Amino acid sequence: MASRDKVGCPAATLPLDRLLATLAANAEQLGKRWEIAVRDRRARAAERRMEADTAPPVQLHTPLFYATCALGGVLSTGLTHLAVTPLDLVKCNMQVDPSKYRDISSGFGVLLQEQGLGGFFKGWMATLVGYSSQGACKFGFYEYFKKCYSDIAGPENADRLKTVIYLAASASAEVIADLALCPMEAVKVRIQTQPGFARCLTDGLPKLVRSEGAFGLYKGIVPLWGRQIPYTMMKFACFETIVEMVYKHAVPKPKDQCSKPLQLAVSFAGGYIAGVLCAAVSHPADNLVSFLNNAKGATVADAITTIGLWGLFTRGLPLRIIMVGTLTGAQWATYDAFKVFVGLPTTGGVSSSCHAATTFHRVDHEKQN
Repeated sequence: MASRDKVGCPAATLPLDRLLATLAANAEQLGKRWEIAVRDRRARAAERRMEADTAPPVQLHTPLFYATCALGGVLSTGLTHLAVTPLDLVKCNMQVDPSKYRDISSGFGVLLQEQGLGGFFKGWMATLVGYSSQGACKFGFYEYFKKCYSDIAGPENADRLKTVIYLAASASAEVIADLALCPMEAVKVRIQTQPGFARCLTDGLPKLVRSEGAFGLYKGIVPLWGRQIPYTMMKFACFETIVEMVYKHAVPKPKDQCSKPLQLAVSFAGGYIAGVLCAAVSHPADNLVSFLNNAKGATVADAITTIGLWGLFTRGLPLRIIMVGTLTGAQWATYDAFKVFVGLPTTGGVSSSCHAATTFHRVDHEKQN
């Protein structure tokens, strides 16, 4: 019996040794897998934190993005137009009464003599409210329509047709923006060119509505579209093209490697050049708007007969070139400075091209699938 026990012991303990060895090996493998899983999870968490740190606070082409662009348009357009109110005041009076306001210097002299320093900011409230509303619609809807038309064209055609997309997007945005601007523009011109009409927007708007009705506020909408739509198409398409050419030919490194001050300087230069072209293209319609809003019951034919074709293209043009060039350059610089402040890229160049918009759309579509 003892011999059988001694002989049977190794046979009984051998499977137990194998079992323990197998369990030890499995435990070791499980520990290694657990270590790898923990390391991978930590790596993914670090990547997510890095992406969160580098991602812009405002995601492109979202409702918040368009609202942010609209707010940038309020600041850039409303404040810059308010700053150049004295120039706008002299320009409007030169267009309406050229015999009294013969040129820039005499125009400022007459206003200073008759109304004092305070007279240079007549109509400031209508200017601020009107152009702030217009800027919100112009910049916000421009970004929306640019993305929309880029998606319609598709990634294969969007970059090739980018100039057409810029023109179409800016024209669409301006149609909406002018509906917000037109009533304030009508009040502003009356206050600036008709002494004694009203002190500011609060009494000028009700007075204009009482005299001409609510539709009288939109009497100049067609000439306003005629002035603003070509102006805005030139403003946005030229700006985008000029900025892209500057980064391509004049700046020795890609846009995303340039400092923010350099990018803002490019925005101002591109905006100023685009503004000069805008002024020349839209000036005849600007003369019509000033004439129609000043003369009750006047028509476009009356304006052309009174001003003449040559005067329609040249009256007040030098001052408007100075005003619009400076205004447009300052608008783009202010708008892009605000975008930089909230963490968005500046406008124009490679990062905000139509190709980038379609690339975003394609990547978003792939993520959803």
